[in-house]
Amino acid sequence: MLKILIAEDDRELRQLFSHVLGRQGYTVFGVSNGKEALDAMDEEYYDMIISDIMMPVMDGYELVRQLRESGNTTPVLMITAKDAFDDMRMGFQSGVDDYMVKPVNINEMVLRVQALLRRAQMINDRRQIIGNTVMECDSLTVTVDGKSMILPQKEFMILYKMAAYPGKIFTRQQMMDEIWGYDSESDTHTVDVHIGRLRERFRDSKDFKIVTIRGVGYKVVKL
Repeated sequence: MLKILIAEDDRELRQLFSHVLGRQGYTVFGVSNGKEALDAMDEEYYDMIISDIMMPVMDGYELVRQLRESGNTTPVLMITAKDAFDDMRMGFQSGVDDYMVKPVNINEMVLRVQALLRRAQMINDRRQIIGNTVMECDSLTVTVDGKSMILPQKEFMILYKMAAYPGKIFTRQQMMDEIWGYDSESDTHTVDVHIGRLRERFRDSKDFKIVTIRGVGYKVVKL
């Protein structure tokens, strides 16, 4: 049974999320801040985290930042009252996988939880599928309608990373750090070059497109 950790300082909201997700068959454990969430994850494995931003002791941004810096890739759905674009950008830059603004539509939340867990499973399987496009991590192969091509490693990893989370914005620096490594001497312009090559390769794709978010980075959008 899949296990979900909820970090939310509003007790009634935490109980509501727990009740709804419990009825969907998930095992749910709730805490009231980011510090308690980290402690809980030291004790048990969780398949996913749902986190508020504004919490005492440790907020949601710091929780996600510490997880990602430690190499933890557990999917995180951020649920918050903050709806400004800058707040959303800070969430994604810290490593959040999806974002919802309060008041939350409970049915939509369940759908987003299901989608994030499916994506996490595909990552574990080292394969991504968008429409008729299949990406195989172990062979760096992209197959479209039965026709396969092997991509250069960096190009493949950029596409694979973004395809795992359609609609999520990835900054150039994020991609540099995760794909080239923190000690790389290349600058972020390298990412732009690789994105340009990917766009050229998949300019006729009926399944996805790569979108530039001015001043922020890139994202893959399903068609």
